Parts: sequence; C-alpha cells; structure tokens
Amino acid sequence: MTTIESPSRIEPALIDEPSSAIADVVADLTGAVSVLGKFLHPLTAANLADAVRIMNTYYSNLIEGHNTRPRDIERALSGELDQNEERRNLQIEAAAHVRVQTEIDQMFLHGTLPSATSSEFIRWIHHEFYRDAPPAMRTLKNESREIVMRPGQWRSRPEHDNAVGRHLPPSSGRVTDFMRYFEQRYNLSPLGTASRIMAIPAAHHRLNYIHPFPDGNGRVSRLMSHAMAHQTGIGAHGLWSISRGLARGLESRGEYKRMMDLADMPRQGDLDGRGNLSLKALKEFVLWFLKVCLDQVQFMSGLFDLNELKQRLRTFVERSSVLKPQAAAIMEEALMRGELERGEVARITGLPERTARRVLANVTELGLLASSTPKGPVALRFPECALEELFPRLYPQV
Repeated sequence: MTTIESPSRIEPALIDEPSSAIADVVADLTGAVSVLGKFLHPLTAANLADAVRIMNTYYSNLIEGHNTRPRDIERALSGELDQNEERRNLQIEAAAHVRVQTEIDQMFLHGTLPSATSSEFIRWIHHEFYRDAPPAMRTLKNESREIVMRPGQWRSRPEHDNAVGRHLPPSSGRVTDFMRYFEQRYNLSPLGTASRIMAIPAAHHRLNYIHPFPDGNGRVSRLMSHAMAHQTGIGAHGLWSISRGLARGLESRGEYKRMMDLADMPRQGDLDGRGNLSLKALKEFVLWFLKVCLDQVQFMSGLFDLNELKQRLRTFVERSSVLKPQAAAIMEEALMRGELERGEVARITGLPERTARRVLANVTELGLLASSTPKGPVALRFPECALEELFPRLYPQV
C-alpha cells in the first residue's frame, strides 16, 4: 500500500508536546471563555446565541464565497424565500446551517451530543445540511461530467476524486478507512483538557485533508469544530463563533486558506516529527487557529458586557424615530431579568397603563421583545435591524 493511501498519512494527528506559545494561548482561551457571558441572564444569553448562529452562518458561507446577508438569512428562517433561484438557493443553504447548528447546540444542552469526531456524527452533519437542498445545489460539474451528491455519503466513486487546489486527497475507495482512523485518533475521551482543545484545530485540518465528501467539507468541518468546542468546555453556550474568526483572520482575510495550505506540508526532514506530514506546520496551524478563537472570544466578551450593552440599548432608543424614550427602561429590565410580564411595563416606565402598552407594542413590532405566546412574558431579542447598533463590527461594513 502506498503512503498516499495509508490512513496514517494524516499523522501527526495530535500534538503531544505543545510549544510554550500554544500552552499559553490554551490557558488564555480557557480563562476568556470562563467569563464570556458570565453576568448575562440565561434567557438573554440563549437569545443572543440565536443571533450568533446567524452570524456564524453568514461567515461560514462567506468563506465559501457566498455572501448571504443577515436579513436574507432571517427571511429564509421564516420561510420567505427570494424569487431569484440563485439567491433562493443561498437562503436555503444558510437556513440549513442555522438549523444544523441549532440542533447541535440543543443536543449539547440536553446531554445527547455524540462524539463530534465520529464518522456517524460527521455524516449526520452533512446529511442534515444537504437533506432539503434542491438537486441544483447538490450537482457538481466539471469539464466532462455532472455528479449529483448524496447527502451524508462519503466519496465512493472514481469520478469523486479531484485535486483540491494543490492538494490530492485520498482516493474515494479509501475514504472509509481514513475516516475510521480519523475517528480513532480524534477520540477525545482519553485526552486531558488542554489536549482536547488542541485537537480541535488539528481535527479541523485533517478532516479537510481527507476531504471525505464530494462537496461541503469546509462547512462540515466548521460545524464539527463548533461541536468539539462544546465538548471541550470552550463553547460558552454558543456565544462566540469560530467562522467569524476564520473568515477574517488575525490580520488579513486570506489567512485561513494560507494556513490550511501550510498544514498540508509534508514532513521536512528528521527533525520534523515522525509522521507523513510536517509537525512544525501543524503546530503553526494549531497556534494560529487557537489565537483566532481567543480573539473571537475576547471580541464577543466586549460586545456582551452588561454595562456596555445597556448603553447601546439606550443609544438605539435615542436614535430611533419610532421608539419612545421609556422603551429603554423596558429593554434594560428584560436584559437583566431575562423576561418580564407585560403587566409590569407601566411600573417599569412610570407611564399610564394605556401609554405603557403602546410603548411596549412599538418595541415588540420591531422584534426587540418577543414571547412564545400572545400574552406571555416578553424577552429581549436581537433582530437584524438592530444588530449594527447593538453589536458594532459584528459584520463587515458594506
């Protein structure tokens, strides 16, 4: 069996002896995660996580060259699809990403999330992402043929075998063996906390290196990394997004592709580990990836600081042509308490009952407060129309 077809081709899979730089960023990351959203009410944090899912979807799609605006993602989630086929397909793609990430978050919350690096779970991600995609979205074309991809199925035929940039993945007939080896090497159970965290970027790269699906490998790897973050204790209940960091990089937007290419590098002599691939390059990728994670956690911590968020709520109300000044008091109360009864609005605002109800109606019409039942308690929401004001720099300026 040639080296290129041996599953050990992905070695080194893990970093057994991290550099001091990697150890430091792991420590900084775990510390930063421990305070992210610490003072937010759980209901407020859960509703913020909904907004973060849309952000994660936006940036994951942007990495693939698909610029689906947040408002179009929200429209897709409510079933409002564009008449233009191309834009409609992008909306379907985005809605699928939000749905799959939501299911991952819910499974983690309820203790039913399986091993994020198992073959079964990785195939589940791919299947769920593409299950409702129209044939046009699953059709891959090259110069000589068209291939209709089946959701959740590994590459299995010679026509699935193509170079990815300069990289030639294992042949389709060997994908099952490679993924069995991948699952074994990235089993997190026997690893300590630091080793689990370092495994996230390593598994992220090696899954893309194997390229197990005809298409969608990047999206699957980012959702797998999201699930791994939960299982390693750095997920912070979905309050930060790796995709935003990967799309933006630390200094430039091209870093993700460049660092992924670097980690493809073969072993560079006897001092570069004992595997097929470069240990030095893997360490550089892991360090960069974890720095990106730390940067995003720190960024989101600033956005979710309670005092800062209160001030941005007040500023939003002041600049609104629709909301009355007393709306700020209602939203601040919801921010702190998670939810409030509609009958409390008069007391909170100091307004007569009828006037207070009108103020509340204006806030709910904008989607800033909502409830699960028509007369139930209201909780703070974060609709697209308010994101730029409440969370500056969350999205690129366009």
